[in-house]
Amino acid sequence: MVDLHTTNILLGIMAAVSVLEALLVIGMGIGGFIAYRRVMQLVADLEGRQIAPLREKVDAILLDVKSVTARVSQQSERVDHAISGTMERVDETADRVRSSVRDKVAQAVGVVRGVRAILVSILHHDSRPKPPATAAGRA
Repeated sequence: MVDLHTTNILLGIMAAVSVLEALLVIGMGIGGFIAYRRVMQLVADLEGRQIAPLREKVDAILLDVKSVTARVSQQSERVDHAISGTMERVDETADRVRSSVRDKVAQAVGVVRGVRAILVSILHHDSRPKPPATAAGRA
């Protein structure tokens, strides 16, 4: 038969190894937790020393950009309004000039037509053959 003493020794060794494994797993868990705490403390310190001031600078830059963007938008609206007003005035001026020139040209055309009519009338009058003298007028 099987010797119980050998079996008991093997079972004792297996129990001891299981206890050692359990202690090793617990030790690794505690070591992992300590490493996690140290890393988180390092991250918090790094964030406090490096990231917080950098974030403040970025926030300040973003505020400046927002301010500049608002000013540029306001100035572009003013320029757009000024250009629109200028274009309207230019259109009005062009209409007035066009109307004034049209009136002056119409007057000049009227005068030229009148002079032409007079010249045609005079030239047409002079170019008419004179009626021949009748025999009754000779006698």
